[in-house]
Amino acid sequence: MSKLTEKSDLKGLTLLGRGARPRKKLETFPNHHPGRDYVVTLKTEEFTCVCPATGQPDFARLTIQYIPDRKILESKSLKLYLWSFRNQGAFHEHVANSILDDLVKVLDPRWCKVTAEFSVRGGISITVQAEHRK
Repeated sequence: MSKLTEKSDLKGLTLLGRGARPRKKLETFPNHHPGRDYVVTLKTEEFTCVCPATGQPDFARLTIQYIPDRKILESKSLKLYLWSFRNQGAFHEHVANSILDDLVKVLDPRWCKVTAEFSVRGGISITVQAEHRK
């Protein structure tokens, strides 16, 4: 029989079920199916950061996809992590790659891809796709 969530999976999760505030902390829980390749997809339409030169807001649709190895990303920690970018000045290319780097650091996934589709500003939209393979 396949394993479902166990109480021990909650060990170390400090954000789930608690107050929300932006923070650069990603949390994980154990993958009970490490022998199988499966894709986890997380999406948000509400990502924001600001232009490092003008301070104007930038809005993006983010799609994060990964094939877990031993760890799975806890979604509330991702929400708070993404929220932490709200007032940060960053170029679009740096945002996508920074998010990918942080995900790879905590998950050590078999594969991970971050797609950041930024809204039109100045007549141009920018989409950045950053990818990691083990």
